[in-house]
Amino acid sequence: MSDAKIRVVLADDHDVVRLGLRTLLGAAPDVEVVAEASDGVEALARVEATAPDVVIMDLTMKGMDGVTATRELVRRRSPTRVLVLTMHDEEEYLVPALDAGAAGYVVKSSASTDLLRAVRAVARGDTFVRPQAARVLAERWRQRSAEDEARAGYESLSDREKSVFQLIAEGYSTSQIGERLFISAKTADTYRRRVNEKLGIGERADYVKLALALGVLGGEK
Repeated sequence: MSDAKIRVVLADDHDVVRLGLRTLLGAAPDVEVVAEASDGVEALARVEATAPDVVIMDLTMKGMDGVTATRELVRRRSPTRVLVLTMHDEEEYLVPALDAGAAGYVVKSSASTDLLRAVRAVARGDTFVRPQAARVLAERWRQRSAEDEARAGYESLSDREKSVFQLIAEGYSTSQIGERLFISAKTADTYRRRVNEKLGIGERADYVKLALALGVLGGEK
């Protein structure tokens, strides 16, 4: 970073919160608050007018919320980086914010200790999340990666193999599958073995869990 101050826009729908943030940031010699906004639409306008380094964005503002505003900034290819500041630390809020393009996430209850560090980290191009949040994200992305791999494997199946997969998940035996698909039990078993090889599964429980994850159990697509 150069000696220039980090230019910040505050976006929160509570005046008292913005005042507190301005006071906190104003004590730092390397940070300058250049504008404030009370909702997502106003935040977008302030960012466009002032071209800050960082916009501190509340998630649950009235009107356009912080996630939508963040997604719009990304769509506009804005160089301004978004730091989410919110009272919510649950995964249901954290993941959508980062998926939308936020570069950092700070819970308001820890702002006094984390906010300045987060602003500086985000301004220099890093990502900032607390260790607890990082663990949540790591697990979520691990699950997502596994689900994506499973879905890709399922999509690689032929239509007949998909039918066999679904029937096995629904509890049908090889002979019953043959009867339903008008093929021999031996042919049905051949399809079963192909599915096992392609998806890396074998037990009926594996079929059920995967079918539920893919949303194809019970005839759903």
